Amino acid sequence: MDRTAGQNRAAAHLYPGIDPFDQRMVEVGDGHKVYVEQCGNPDGQPVVVLHGGPGGGCSPAMRRYFDPAHFRVILFDQRGCGRSRPHASVENNTTWHLVRDIELIRDGLGLDQWVVFGGSWGATLALIYAETHPDRVSHLVLRGVFMMTQAELDWFYGGGAGKFFPERWDAFASLIPEDERDDMIGAYSRRLFSGDMQQEVRYARAWAGWENQLAALQVHGSGESPADYARAFARLENHYFTNRGWLEGDDVIMANRHLIEHIPASIVQGRYDMICPPHSAHRLAHGWGKAELNMIPTAGHALSEPGITAELVRITNEIRDTNS
Repeated sequence: MDRTAGQNRAAAHLYPGIDPFDQRMVEVGDGHKVYVEQCGNPDGQPVVVLHGGPGGGCSPAMRRYFDPAHFRVILFDQRGCGRSRPHASVENNTTWHLVRDIELIRDGLGLDQWVVFGGSWGATLALIYAETHPDRVSHLVLRGVFMMTQAELDWFYGGGAGKFFPERWDAFASLIPEDERDDMIGAYSRRLFSGDMQQEVRYARAWAGWENQLAALQVHGSGESPADYARAFARLENHYFTNRGWLEGDDVIMANRHLIEHIPASIVQGRYDMICPPHSAHRLAHGWGKAELNMIPTAGHALSEPGITAELVRITNEIRDTNS
């Protein structure tokens, strides 16, 4: 099965494509404008979608995981990426700025509570937002759990995943001199923020390509991203990972889990996720009475994996039926 076939199989589980009924640029302060859109039912149950990366941006496909007759779906591009401006900027761009932006959007739309739906870095941000504002979250839907721990970063950027994909790791690592390879995040940071646009794009494409090629269970092709996308994605990810998400402690999400244990959580995890291995999802769910972990046996990391797509749509339909 090639990647296109897999995406087609995944699309079969989705609701038909829809256009937004509202699009706006929101001034969030600090010189940033954030793109926000709404689609589905203007009077429906609100759900906010938190995209991955950091720096991934939202896409039209993300609108399709929700019954448009029931849900009011809110998507936005986080600071520095997608249609938000300034593009690829890391100034005034931290986890806590994003948490504040989410609250600004919620309050601006006049919503008391919403379902929070996020995958990968979006799951990280969803958890941090929920732990900061637990009264604003009615349900968490999380996919490909990442908790911004050193162990997770070491796995992906320290050679752990590279043991399964040595040829791809070699392509990623070979751009860095051997005496710098003990800190790949730091080595790439120096090049992604060099001020030389040509160099930044070259290393951004390598950074994004390493992740893209490991995202799905079967990926064919180079996984090379357009220059503008790759540069924003790589710079923002690297910026956040260099600063460990500005979290107070290596395992702070787990330390604060008690703050959100009253919130229902549906967790979807690919068994063969090479970017965010299942250990984190298992740890997060274990002992959380209102959390349900759905391990997809034949899936990797990507939102577009057919098994992951089918399970996420099943979960949002279940939330719809519970609240109809």
